[in-house]
Amino acid sequence: MFVQTFVFGQASFSDWNSFEKAFVKDFKRLHIAELQIYYVDNLELIQSKRNIAKQEKMFLNYQKALQSFDEAQLSKAQQLDYALVSYEIELHLERINLEKKWLTLKPKRISKEGLQNVPMGKQWYVYFLKKWIDAKVTPDALFQFGRSEIKRAKKAMKAIQKASGLDSLAYQEYLKNDDFFCNDVATIQQRFETYKAALLPKLVSAFPKVTALPDVNIEQGKNKAYAQVPAYYAEVRNTFYYNFFDKPFNTRQIAWIYLHEAIPGHHYQIKFEEQLEKSAVRNLFSYNGYREGWAAYVEELGNEFDAYETMYDELGKWEWDIIRSVRVAVDVGLNYYDWSDEKALKFWQQHIHGQDDIAQREIQRMKRWPAQVITYKYGANKILQWKTALEKSLSKGTNFPWLEFHKKILAHGALPFSVLDSEIFGK
Repeated sequence: MFVQTFVFGQASFSDWNSFEKAFVKDFKRLHIAELQIYYVDNLELIQSKRNIAKQEKMFLNYQKALQSFDEAQLSKAQQLDYALVSYEIELHLERINLEKKWLTLKPKRISKEGLQNVPMGKQWYVYFLKKWIDAKVTPDALFQFGRSEIKRAKKAMKAIQKASGLDSLAYQEYLKNDDFFCNDVATIQQRFETYKAALLPKLVSAFPKVTALPDVNIEQGKNKAYAQVPAYYAEVRNTFYYNFFDKPFNTRQIAWIYLHEAIPGHHYQIKFEEQLEKSAVRNLFSYNGYREGWAAYVEELGNEFDAYETMYDELGKWEWDIIRSVRVAVDVGLNYYDWSDEKALKFWQQHIHGQDDIAQREIQRMKRWPAQVITYKYGANKILQWKTALEKSLSKGTNFPWLEFHKKILAHGALPFSVLDSEIFGK
């Protein structure tokens, strides 16, 4: 196949490899800043009018060039890259249109009090949702998704309470029992190490290369800047850190934290991706929504692989899941529906009791980092949808093909969910 098309930076190209090489080279030449977690940083990194015009010309030319390809003539890998380039071009053109308008309205000082106080705040929020989560999402749909996930979490927590045999009041008192809390670092560390050793053999048949990748280290977190989260992962150190500072450590967290941060969560997915041979296009972009979604998804499998040894291990997952679910709706409320902090807190209190300190902290987080908190729930739900669709296609009595399913999701590294939807799962 021969293609003759004018593109930015060169006169023509003859095949997909030539296109890819030129696109990657020209994209890097533009020095476009990566998405930042703090909205103010994103707005301050907007380039000059002249540079934005150069970006627009480049993306429009490559968008036109894409139309010259017959996708059916491309290999499967090239079709995936074609879809990814198309996805990125459309999002960048959307950003460019916003930035051109922004330069005409840009205030002398960008408010740090949330997008409600920024010109074009709602438009920026819609764009940040697409960048963090997926280009096909909308605020209204995500708000309703958050409400449905709140109901799901409450239903699961109620089922565990009923299984305990205790009435509601006795159950809540039981959950405060000293047996669930620990103030000794050595004991917490040993609990994680013991859990790690017991879990790995249970995962071998369901997760590719799970025993062939670098081992994960476990350490107590010492950085109080991250104290607002239960744990975090540092990929350069192959280590996840659990936070234990001034409050007793809730041992109901051990199972889900390990699943999320270590194996088969962040550590496993990132190390798996590092050993992939990815195209230059796929190496050009990063999708944290995929990574957070995967890590939240594997928490959902606790009962599939006996990763939750007791129902209270599973409860620990839902105790944090209800927070994530409420955050989905509150994030949209604050950043798109113009909720006040007071209205956001009231919504929180309707669904979560006795954790107003966490609510206040999370409200400020969502105002500073709009859209980021939604990645966990949205990504996990997308993967669960794929799982449900595959289950429905199986013959009665057929075991679910966990290994093949996870291979399909992991095989190409972090990608946008709508690209995976159409290119991998054929939706």
